[in-house]
Amino acid sequence: MLKTVEMFKVAQRKQLLNPDSAIQMYASSSHSLLSNYGVCYQGLSTGDSARYLLCNWEVTCRKAWNWIHQSPSEKTYYSGWTHVIPASIIGNPPLGAAIRGREAWNKHGIVFGQMGSIPASLANGEYFPDSTPMLVMKNSKDISALWCYYESGQYVVDLRKANSKLSLNNGYFTKVPFDLDHWTKVAAEKYPNGLPKPYSDDPTQWIFYGHPQPSTDPLQVAVARLLGYTWPAETDEKMELSDEAREWIVRSQTLSAHADDDGIVCIPPVGQESAASDRLLNLLAAAYGDAWSNDTLAQLLNNADHAGKSLETWLREKFFAQHCKRFGNRPFIWQVWDGLSDGFSALVNYHKLDYKTLESLIYTYLGDWISRQKRDAENRVDGAQEKLAAAESLKKRLELILEGEAPYDIFVRWKSIAAQSIGWHPDLNDGVRMNIRPFLSVPDVGKRGAGVLRDKPNIKWEKDRGADVPSAPWYNLGPEYGGNKGDRINDHHLSLEEKRLARDKTS
Repeated sequence: MLKTVEMFKVAQRKQLLNPDSAIQMYASSSHSLLSNYGVCYQGLSTGDSARYLLCNWEVTCRKAWNWIHQSPSEKTYYSGWTHVIPASIIGNPPLGAAIRGREAWNKHGIVFGQMGSIPASLANGEYFPDSTPMLVMKNSKDISALWCYYESGQYVVDLRKANSKLSLNNGYFTKVPFDLDHWTKVAAEKYPNGLPKPYSDDPTQWIFYGHPQPSTDPLQVAVARLLGYTWPAETDEKMELSDEAREWIVRSQTLSAHADDDGIVCIPPVGQESAASDRLLNLLAAAYGDAWSNDTLAQLLNNADHAGKSLETWLREKFFAQHCKRFGNRPFIWQVWDGLSDGFSALVNYHKLDYKTLESLIYTYLGDWISRQKRDAENRVDGAQEKLAAAESLKKRLELILEGEAPYDIFVRWKSIAAQSIGWHPDLNDGVRMNIRPFLSVPDVGKRGAGVLRDKPNIKWEKDRGADVPSAPWYNLGPEYGGNKGDRINDHHLSLEEKRLARDKTS
């Protein structure tokens, strides 16, 4: 390299002029540092993210939760708008939490990922975690200039010159030269009306408008709408959104007539309800309007890795695994089945799956299917006996979940024994990971470890990171599992008798 690379001399004395006197093997810029124009803040830490940090699609009582801007996943205007934290955590932080970044709340800025290519997203002043630094300009009008600086790619180049570590803390994000005049001119030309307002085609983001057509995953969105799910942006009139997003929300509301009332849609026709594929087809046709055709459906199935096959087989074979992947292994539409490729299979909206709805699934929908198979078996219809046996086996498993006896119980490590649910009475605010366990714990009907679900989401109940304080309800549980006091154990079971006795003592 000495023969081919241009040599570069750096004056040692000038290193003292660099930010923090950091050694930099490149020429210093004549421009002022970005720190003269903005401040980059470190975000908050809950001290127990497995408990306090949930995906926005896991909760329904959204007033009890606040948005928290996660690390952007890509370089785009709006990314990382996916999670929520309890609203109470700010005013009454738990032990171990660190509430930082208040100065940036309710202000517009830019949040950054700390690793790799340093992805960034515009921010509207939501809470942000310590893994997602937020840069706020002293003059809010300069945000467009900063974004253009980042968008050009030069910002990351300069940032990596200042520090080449794999992960950067918030202190380095303003230690780069910033030519305000130049980037202001660039911004004026590129964004004469200001930066774009919030808009996203990604159904995992809370600013998503809820319509299948232009989304990144039309079939997933359509199934969710069929099951009666709506996105936060659809009901929050105060949320800052672009005009385009508002227009799509209006169009989304026209699809409400296709939404199922109780959140249960069976894939085969059951009772008075049509097959799920027929209902989904009608919703898609309404969503696409004049743009709908058989070619459109074929393209959607092709994009969903199901080319040349039917919508029904996609629902049976591919939907749930793709749903788990799309929504970070925290699925809110669950597919319950009996293990047969042509047997009973139902999609269930987790948000509506209370005790009464589970009873309805067992005794109304599955009950009707069982009655039909009995009639077919009496008439010696081929395969009816096998379907009947599989359905009755599924019924027994679902009844185990309904009753909730160990080891098919819900256990929430931050709740006392008296506060644990007795039977299938999930608290949605505990999150999908806690509440889905019984459905995966009953004996498998198909895939190993998936219980009565069509596929196994990548969910584990190993102990969570960190240690609880002595006042935690299960502080002494760790040694029972070969660990230490304070270990955050999740895969624990309690009998119904234990729970009832505890409730009796507190009543």
